[in-house]
Amino acid sequence: MNTISKFTDVDSLGNILAVQRAAFLREGSPSLAQRRADLDKLKSALLVRRNAIEDAINADFGHRSRHETAIMEVMAVVEGIKYLDRNLRKFMRPTRRHVALHMRFGKARVEYQPLGVVGVMSPWNYPVNLALMPLVTAISAGNRVMLKPSELTPATNALLTTMLGEIFPDEQVAVVNGDADVGAAFSTLPFDHLVFTGSTPVGRAVMKAASDNLVPVTLELGGKSPAIIAKGHSLERAASGIVFGKLVNGGQTCIAPDYALIHDTEIDAFIKAYDKIVTTTYPDGPTGDDYTSIINERHYARLKGLIDDARAHGAQIIEVGNRPGDTSGRSHTLPPTIVLGVTDHMRIAHEEIFGPILPILPYRDTDDAIAYVNARPRPLALYYFGGDNEDRRRVLSRTTSGNVTINGTIMHVAQDDLPFGGVGASGIGAYHGIEGFRTLSHAKGIFEQGRWNSIDLLRAPFGGLSDILLRFFLRNRHVISNGA
Repeated sequence: MNTISKFTDVDSLGNILAVQRAAFLREGSPSLAQRRADLDKLKSALLVRRNAIEDAINADFGHRSRHETAIMEVMAVVEGIKYLDRNLRKFMRPTRRHVALHMRFGKARVEYQPLGVVGVMSPWNYPVNLALMPLVTAISAGNRVMLKPSELTPATNALLTTMLGEIFPDEQVAVVNGDADVGAAFSTLPFDHLVFTGSTPVGRAVMKAASDNLVPVTLELGGKSPAIIAKGHSLERAASGIVFGKLVNGGQTCIAPDYALIHDTEIDAFIKAYDKIVTTTYPDGPTGDDYTSIINERHYARLKGLIDDARAHGAQIIEVGNRPGDTSGRSHTLPPTIVLGVTDHMRIAHEEIFGPILPILPYRDTDDAIAYVNARPRPLALYYFGGDNEDRRRVLSRTTSGNVTINGTIMHVAQDDLPFGGVGASGIGAYHGIEGFRTLSHAKGIFEQGRWNSIDLLRAPFGGLSDILLRFFLRNRHVISNGA
């Protein structure tokens, strides 16, 4: 039974790290079979505990759609584990590299070895997925893990602590529970790598703390991810994709479409389509079983504050769907809401929303939409609805975002073979895919000297042969090829 994982004392964190690092140095890199066995144990534990996970997350949120939990948390991690298991042999295999002409008869390769101990700081919005996907990636790369989940999901944390404690010894995986002070202390530890998922402001603090020990970081942050709908594209299909990405988990998704850019002649038609899709998707309105509540009263009040601020600055607020204002009997639940007339004077234009509120902004042409996106920090995701034409190519080539889904939303994160990460203010580094394995591995370059090597002729004492070789390697091939 894992006992260290239950420690919450700030002073004990260094001891946990020391135990794991000593075990790593003592036992070395785990074999392919060991890594696969660990992944299989975790997959089986998740499948057995599906109902318990649904209960725990529902308790933490006040109400969380059980289907969303099964799909976005349990299934997502299980599929991620299957992907790693299928590809782990290939990922671990050394890769051959090119050897320069004057080094021929030598061999070059890269071997991927574990870093050691990886710290993982996970958020509350997907408390199983965003805790376990970095963890299983680290395990697949042969590392040991210290996990610090968000204090806002205590029921889920208790389940994770028990589950992981039954599977792994504390010297391999340890769960550290505690408040923001524990999290701050956690970020100062001299890990071999630190993975943080959360808000941009906290990400800055984590990166600053990690820098004191030169700990490399992967930051999965957020930002205001735009959805651009091309003029003439099916508004019902676009609305369907945006409703899914915006309202799943009550909008509390780091890659949710934060706002929609719609041609100024099609806004009214889009609102009608959006309202229709919301009504169909959630026929029982915001109190239905499929509609997820906001995590707590504090975050609910923040979202209400965004709406009140926008209204005070002249925005039009439209609640959509069936019985949109009816949240009776459901605490901290916000109905699907559209905001029109957004200006830069409003908080909602600058702050990541993280809720079921969709600002709609008009654009005149594609360049206008591109300019709006590029005038703001680079987003974690971008969504484009439209055909395969010059407008789409301009949007893809002239904007920079972490990832893109075309004619849909958020599904790029479900592609296990794609890297997932941000750029600029939306994050640093990536995991998922082979990029995740390599992020949490050390790529050790190895050169094996050949029995004979022409570089030996470029060592002292130098002579005429050295001059001949230098003339050969330093000749201007471009000039020669042009007959100059």
